[in-house]
Amino acid sequence: MRFCTGPGYASTAGQMDSMEHIDEKSRNNIFLVDDTANPAPLGLCAFGMTTILLSLHNAGITAVGSPILSMAIFYGGIAQVIAGILEWKKNNTFGMVTFGSFGFFWISFAFILLLPKMGLIGAPTNPELAAFLGVWGLFALGLFVCSFRMHRVLQVTLFFVVVLVALLVAGELTGISMLVTLGGGAGLIAGLLALYIGMGQVINEVYGRKIFPV
Repeated sequence: MRFCTGPGYASTAGQMDSMEHIDEKSRNNIFLVDDTANPAPLGLCAFGMTTILLSLHNAGITAVGSPILSMAIFYGGIAQVIAGILEWKKNNTFGMVTFGSFGFFWISFAFILLLPKMGLIGAPTNPELAAFLGVWGLFALGLFVCSFRMHRVLQVTLFFVVVLVALLVAGELTGISMLVTLGGGAGLIAGLLALYIGMGQVINEVYGRKIFPV
């Protein structure tokens, strides 16, 4: 982060050793240039990898165990919340809301599973889980609408997130396991796409040119 004044500012902060030497007109033109790292790849990779793990369970390949819960709390949860806070600093409302919200989604999901195991509350019923997932489906739908002004890969990713949630809600309400399995498939696609975008941004930045279209 560095201080700058006016449209023709110099890039060094040494010219601003004291605010007392800045006249009133220049003082009003002071702004900040944020040259910190892009937090989006962290949030995208955290969302993508955690979604992949849970979707493997929904697809009937793995069980819900400590790897999924740990991932949900720390990487999908805490890491995404941190990414959301950093997006706020970048003045990116979409990134802040998306990563912050999904970060707390994963933490909430982990505690839905942990609290009954700890004997603090009973296990949720299928309609309760459907309601929980349903409100997040509405949230994902809103993000999908926003994505029409963004990159096509992100738009497709959020589309599969909406499909994933819709299938899981239908599976919880009807008890049809095939719907949950299909939701696992949609989740794998969404997770892989999110991971692709996140790693693509990192690779493009490291190589200094667009290798992956993200």
